[in-house]
Amino acid sequence: MFSLKHNRIALVHHWFLTMSGGEKVCEAICEILDCPDLYSILADPKSLSPTLKKSVLNTSFIQKLPNARKYYRYYAALFPLAVESFDLSSYELVISSDSSVVKGIKTQPETCHICLCYSPMRYAWNAFHDYTREFGTIKKGLTSVVMSYLALYDYAASARVDYFVAISETTKKRINKYYRREAVVIYPPCDVDRFSPSERIDDYYLFVGRLVDYKRADLAIKACSLKGSRLLVVGDGPEIGKLKSMASRNVEFLGWVDDSELSGIYSRCKALIFPGEEDFGIVPVEAQAAGRPVIAYGKGGALETVIPNETGVFFYESSVGSLSSAIREFEKMEDKFDSKKIVDNARQFSKQIFLRRFAEFMQQCVEEHRSKFP
Repeated sequence: MFSLKHNRIALVHHWFLTMSGGEKVCEAICEILDCPDLYSILADPKSLSPTLKKSVLNTSFIQKLPNARKYYRYYAALFPLAVESFDLSSYELVISSDSSVVKGIKTQPETCHICLCYSPMRYAWNAFHDYTREFGTIKKGLTSVVMSYLALYDYAASARVDYFVAISETTKKRINKYYRREAVVIYPPCDVDRFSPSERIDDYYLFVGRLVDYKRADLAIKACSLKGSRLLVVGDGPEIGKLKSMASRNVEFLGWVDDSELSGIYSRCKALIFPGEEDFGIVPVEAQAAGRPVIAYGKGGALETVIPNETGVFFYESSVGSLSSAIREFEKMEDKFDSKKIVDNARQFSKQIFLRRFAEFMQQCVEEHRSKFP
């Protein structure tokens, strides 16, 4: 039997610049594999968690380019070259943790390559027009050329994968649509034990996430500003100036807060507002683990983590009016939500379940792949 702890194993992740959802998945995989070698297009070593720091980290030539950590997306055309520069010929198992192009790594025929896919590259496939909506004609034209090239590369790279894991049914459908490949769904880990319900609920709604365009914090801010409802915004990002300019006095920006403080903020909110479309979305699971319902946009991963009228409510148009209607609907039934049932729903996405399922899947894949090379 193949040992997941005593063989040559590599984990390749697109970039380690923060400890967000994908990096926490990598952290969990490292717990299973006991310090695999890490490869990444670029990284900020200071951002790595203690678990990730135990592994040897290898980065590509992009790491040395000017301002790469801040403006890495401007080097997107070089990503395929960077990925293919990694020498993985000595590894028996390679896991690519990917929402970019790192699935394009080159491995030996005998090497088992498992891709844990968060989504096919959004800005080259389904979200290109969302990313470029505010671009000028020249910038949009140049971006279109680069993204067309990356989409072609990404499709070709998908053929280098032996087994796909999708983080949600939403991602599974995209993998089938864009790559014509099948995938097994294993939901990403949430540390649900870190959260617990509070006996006191305060009079505020909550938004948690990076302040970037596709997270749609603007919808939550506009809806709460118009209604006069208190909203706490946890997170930071390039959109913060624009978002503050549209916010009324009842909207408070807290920036990033530590895990212990965030747990309390979750547990005392009236509800989490989750206005963007995500491939999975760990934030609604965290809110439910704290016993609080979710007002979510009814697309993407939220449809798999939120139960309508039991753990939250949905709105189905990406507009202030639709979100405002959902908030009013929530307030009519606010007292009917049962925090115990909400917590129970979150527990199906626990870290323990991920660790067990992913370890079993890796073992199965390696044994099956080995049988092809007696």
